Amino acid sequence: MEYRYLGHSGLKVSTLTLGTMTFGGKDRFSKLGNIDVKEAREIIHLCIDHGMNLIDTANVYSYGRSEEIIGEALGGKRPGNVLISTKARMVVGDGPNESGFSRYHLIQQCEKSLKRLKTDVIDIYYMHEWDGATPLEEMLEALSHLMQQGKIRYAGCSNFSGWHIMKALGISRERNLPRFVTQQIHYTLEARDAEYELLPIAVDQGVGVLAWSPLAGGLL
Repeated sequence: MEYRYLGHSGLKVSTLTLGTMTFGGKDRFSKLGNIDVKEAREIIHLCIDHGMNLIDTANVYSYGRSEEIIGEALGGKRPGNVLISTKARMVVGDGPNESGFSRYHLIQQCEKSLKRLKTDVIDIYYMHEWDGATPLEEMLEALSHLMQQGKIRYAGCSNFSGWHIMKALGISRERNLPRFVTQQIHYTLEARDAEYELLPIAVDQGVGVLAWSPLAGGLL
């Protein structure tokens, strides 16, 4: 297995990683897959045995069940070389603050993800698509708070446009706040829009790239 530095960081990530949107299969996610704990345990340990060192999930995947399955499959004792990434922003409840990049929501969801994953730290915490309402300063200050508490190690973004990323990087530099070390993007042999802005940003700004569904859900 090959490992590469993730953006301008000292963190090395395997070139192949494990995505877990198919874990749980709750409600609308059942159309994507319905992997239970037993099967997830086999998949996770097979990946680890072959050198993959990153498991990716999100708080919204099967409404938290994907995170729970990862925690249960690892038995709350993940190997020291295994990294976990998860995400926050999407709607997770009916309340007025159950989505977005507010300090309230991000801190609350981080705590819930840690509990479901049965771990004390999230290695990469992704901001899951653009908010458009919360000031980026508030979002980045919340990430800084979580880093200072030792609950997350790195911050990233998922499904941001080029100007979203550059605006966030500018505020990080101006305010001395955590910067995104990676971007999770949709990139396949068929879907190549990322080549216009996102990949050049990766090279120019040192924001690493992790592609989601590179085989288009099995189509390729």
